[in-house]
Amino acid sequence: MAKTDSGEDDPSALIDAKIASLGGWRGETLARLRALIRQADPDIVEAVKWRKPANPAGVPVWEHAGIVCTGETYKDKVKLTFAKGAALADPSGLFNASLDGNARRAIDLFEGDAVNAAAFKTLIRAAADLNLSKAK
Repeated sequence: MAKTDSGEDDPSALIDAKIASLGGWRGETLARLRALIRQADPDIVEAVKWRKPANPAGVPVWEHAGIVCTGETYKDKVKLTFAKGAALADPSGLFNASLDGNARRAIDLFEGDAVNAAAFKTLIRAAADLNLSKAK
């Protein structure tokens, strides 16, 4: 496993390993979403949080001046949760989960689902812009 300069496991390598371990449609979906996130915001920083014995691979997290979104995988879906999703415009209707909270919104993708790449990248940029506006 690759290490950062501080000796920690490299988050990008951890996410690579998670995608590889998933295989199948969940791995492909998470890899595609990750590529879109990186295209949308070249300054995004990858992290892995909430590592514990029950989930040693942790949860992939994409940050830019705060959490933009997390990428969780379940047996039946891949879930992208936007930390401040409730504050984001979603004219394409990508958010389809966690709709009643005051802060988060999520996109659940099931096997065979496709994501509107342009709308998804717009959402990623909007989330990063919101974090940047709050950081000032």
